[in-house]
Amino acid sequence: MIRLLIADDHAIVRNGLKQLLAETTDLQVVDEADCGHAVLEKIRNHQYDMLLTDMSMPGRSGLELIKQVKAEAPKLPILVLSMHQEEQYAMRAFRAGASGYLCKDSATTLLVSAIRKVATGGLYVSPAVAEGLARRAGGGDQETQLHEQLSDREFQIFQLIVAGRALSSIADDLSLSVKTVSTHKTHIMQKLQLSNAADLVRYAIRHGLVEQA
Repeated sequence: MIRLLIADDHAIVRNGLKQLLAETTDLQVVDEADCGHAVLEKIRNHQYDMLLTDMSMPGRSGLELIKQVKAEAPKLPILVLSMHQEEQYAMRAFRAGASGYLCKDSATTLLVSAIRKVATGGLYVSPAVAEGLARRAGGGDQETQLHEQLSDREFQIFQLIVAGRALSSIADDLSLSVKTVSTHKTHIMQKLQLSNAADLVRYAIRHGLVEQA
């Protein structure tokens, strides 16, 4: 039996995942979390066979959460469930320590097989993302390469800026000074060869790096 901890800040998503897995005989959702801090608390106090987590949740989330989970529970496999098909997210998730990356729009048909593969020590990536990774391996245009130059912290702050968050709010969330966040923003603008926040948003939309309503 594969015992799962699922993490997503939306109860309707967690319930949907549990319903998808209810018909299986070898997979069992034994616990759930609605934020990154809850994930860390649970893995410190309980044993699971796998973590299935969203990339974007309140508190510690995304790449930072993956790295922290692997630091505290290095043998726990992590499958990321994300709305983003952009391969940049998958590449960073794997580098942070994830063993699988599945786009939410493929979850209905691919989730069970992805969980089984990751839980047994394999690696998994969505077909759509795999296609993008293959194209990238064959070479891409110069602009596509620009956001790959961002560090994980810069990429995190970039996402928050294009989501409309104020620098002071970002600083509070990440336990950084406003000056540090501002410095990161300057480096982001330089690396992406952009001049203002509006350009950042346009770049993010063009490359599928921002959640759109």
